[in-house]
Amino acid sequence: MTLKHCLALVLALACLSHPARAMTQDDLLSAEVLPGWRTEQGTHMAALRLTLAPGWKTYWRSPGDAGIPPLFNWSGSQNLSGVRVHWPRPSVFEVNGYRSIGYRTEVVLPLELTATDPSQPILLQAEIDLGICRDICMPAALTLRTQISGPGAPDAAIRAALDDRPSTPAEAGLDGIGCTAEPITDGLRLTARLALPPTGGVETVVFEPGPASIWVSEAVVSREGTHLIATADLVSGDGGPVLLNRGAMVVTVLGQQRAVEIAGCPSP
Repeated sequence: MTLKHCLALVLALACLSHPARAMTQDDLLSAEVLPGWRTEQGTHMAALRLTLAPGWKTYWRSPGDAGIPPLFNWSGSQNLSGVRVHWPRPSVFEVNGYRSIGYRTEVVLPLELTATDPSQPILLQAEIDLGICRDICMPAALTLRTQISGPGAPDAAIRAALDDRPSTPAEAGLDGIGCTAEPITDGLRLTARLALPPTGGVETVVFEPGPASIWVSEAVVSREGTHLIATADLVSGDGGPVLLNRGAMVVTVLGQQRAVEIAGCPSP
């Protein structure tokens, strides 16, 4: 677990108060696998649906310093060679000066499954650790097991979640991105300048550097017309140097009207 994840978990556990001890996970969270359909590419598009009690939320893959990232373990599955999670556009929450990123009340996470032998059913076993929060936070653990077989059928909930994905750079009108890095005492300071039309309201920029061992600060964001500027610090969780892999970096812009996901953070 990275330093960032540890800090988030400590914060979540510290939020627990006496009323929370009267609650159980079953009171606050339910989950099911939607079986979905076989795609034209030969994969199978299923989904995980999480339903939370009113007012509760859970977190995106990069949840901010006040969130707990979901962790997936598929190792108990059979005839499964790969899983790709298609993340719908998340919301940004500001509570008591802390920012988190995630989903409130319900989220459908499309799961694109690749079978080892496409002619045989997939036995999908998902072990999931995640955090759920309202005024307090608590960790949750799920184990789901189901068989996926046959061509399946279209599912409106899965399709809606896929349609709610972040825009591609071309769809969003991105006209270029350039990233500069400068050394700081314990890592690197990364600044991205994006030629990007406004995405609506207050814009949040999230840097995902690839290695989970790198902690990334909340980005400071400003706008100069059609240019969005975001700066964040990257620090190694193990105290070593930060090696910036520009090709592995994912930059996501979250606005009130749309989100944009950009692969790579090239030099200007």
